[in-house]
Amino acid sequence: MALLALLLSGCGSWSWGRRSAGPVGWGSADRQDPALSGNGRVLASVVRRDGRDTVLLQEQPSGTVLPLRHLGRLQPHRSPSLSWNGRYLALLVQEGPQRRVVIEDRATGRLHRLPLPGSLVPESLSLAADGRRLAIATEGDGRSRVQLYDLTALLEPDLPAGLPVRGAPGGAP
Repeated sequence: MALLALLLSGCGSWSWGRRSAGPVGWGSADRQDPALSGNGRVLASVVRRDGRDTVLLQEQPSGTVLPLRHLGRLQPHRSPSLSWNGRYLALLVQEGPQRRVVIEDRATGRLHRLPLPGSLVPESLSLAADGRRLAIATEGDGRSRVQLYDLTALLEPDLPAGLPVRGAPGGAP
C-alpha cells in the first residue's frame, strides 16, 4: 500500500518521457482508440474526418501519415490493432448495416474480410504482434464473448525481422 501511495504521489511531477504523436493534418486533433505496433514505430488512431470516424496511420516519431489502400470507402472505423512492424492493420469497419472485421496487409495491398459465425456483432479486437491470431469481443444472442481466431493459413508472420512494408520506416519505397 505504501508503495502504491509513493508511486501515485510522484505521478504529477514525472512525465514518463511523453510527447505528442504528431499533427493529424485533417483539421482535428481528437484521437480515439490508439494502437501502437509492437516495435513502437507505427501509431494507429481513430480521428473524425468529414463527419466519419476513420483510422489514421502515422510513422513515429515523425508523424508522417502512412497510406491505407482499401479503408477509405469502409467507414466508420473503430478498434484498430497493429502487428509487430505495422504490416497488418486489423480493425472494425461498417459495411452497410453490418459491422465487419477486416485486416489490411500493407505489404501486399490485400484486404482480408473475416466472416463471423451466426449473428455475432464484433465490438472490439486485438491482433497478436506476429499477426497470426486475432481476439474478437462479440455480442450476439444476448451474450458477450471473446473468440480467438487462428490466422496462420491467411497471413504470414510479421516478426521483428519481418518483410519491409511500403511506406513504413525502413520499408520499400
